[in-house]
Amino acid sequence: MRILILNGPNLNLLGKREPDIYGHETLDDIERELRGHAGDGVRLDFLQTNHEGEMLERIHRAREDADAIIINPAAWSHTSVALLDALKAFEGRVVEVHLSNIHTREAFRHHSYISARAEAVVAGMGSFGYRAALEFLTR
Repeated sequence: MRILILNGPNLNLLGKREPDIYGHETLDDIERELRGHAGDGVRLDFLQTNHEGEMLERIHRAREDADAIIINPAAWSHTSVALLDALKAFEGRVVEVHLSNIHTREAFRHHSYISARAEAVVAGMGSFGYRAALEFLTR
């Protein structure tokens, strides 16, 4: 199984930016954790970008090289119809992850365009949400 793990804008600052909301772990920590829990026959590929076009291009390529996507779209959750459309063109499974519980934060964060395409949504579990998504996809 090939799983693409996508992280959107500002997630390169994990561990430094608002740790009271997003925690102290970095994306490198999360990647290491997930690689340690991926079973035999599971290939993980990672991308973090602050550029929406780069994210869209990677989702388009995933049509050829991934069976599933775990995506933390960050702020694009609430703004990007383009990201939703790209995910709709991807025929594999999609799980949306948010470190914080977006439903207890500012009102504009309560709606995610991406949720319309996601098979499952994990929110408010911190970095464990990525592991929960991985386990969900590999069971």
